[in-house]
Amino acid sequence: MTGDISSEIIQRYRQVPAAVVASVLHQKGYRSVAPDSLGALVPDTRMVGTAVTLRCAPAREDVSIPSVVTAPDYPQRAAIEACGPDQVLVVDGRGITSAAVGGEIYLSRLERRGAAGYVVDGSVRDADGLRELGLPVFSRSTSSAPHHAKHIAVDWDVPIGIGEVLVLPGDLVVGDDDGLTVVPRGLAIEVLETAERTLALETFVLGRIRDGAPLDGTFPPDEATRAAFDAASSR
Repeated sequence: MTGDISSEIIQRYRQVPAAVVASVLHQKGYRSVAPDSLGALVPDTRMVGTAVTLRCAPAREDVSIPSVVTAPDYPQRAAIEACGPDQVLVVDGRGITSAAVGGEIYLSRLERRGAAGYVVDGSVRDADGLRELGLPVFSRSTSSAPHHAKHIAVDWDVPIGIGEVLVLPGDLVVGDDDGLTVVPRGLAIEVLETAERTLALETFVLGRIRDGAPLDGTFPPDEATRAAFDAASSR
């Protein structure tokens, strides 16, 4: 469920870069919103959706066994089956890159369910297949080892951390080639409205810079530049 964040809001977020969203959150006092070292598997990726979360813990030989990790109620499988349109499966892979949490088969199931994307603070496998799949994927790296070599999935739909950033179920996750930004669910509309205005202003400023305007007074925009932007916007 997307909760209070409608499909219309999510669609509008798809027009705003993750960096602009992060800048707006920083201006509002939210500093820990951009997870470290997680990037898109495929260039020119755009992803927006609300978080379905999955938490992993260190593997142990008595629990990281086939009968556990393939059971229908295993948290990884349950989270995948719960994730649908306008949602992103976000996995706390503990920053471990030596074992993949997710590959072509599991992520193909996500894609067939209409999910908006997949994020793991760790690795994925089957990179060639994932590049062809079309599902937006963000990770630290790739690895050939299966997840149960290092991890056991222990819970889902719970608070998690990825790249030193808190993600709560239902938070909005925005991703592109610059990385990821996590928007607290309750701020989604407020941040979007500010981000849209910020993007319009930055586009205007960039045009002036490309036309030869100096940085001083143009970026950041002074009152004269803002007045010119307002006049252009009202036409």
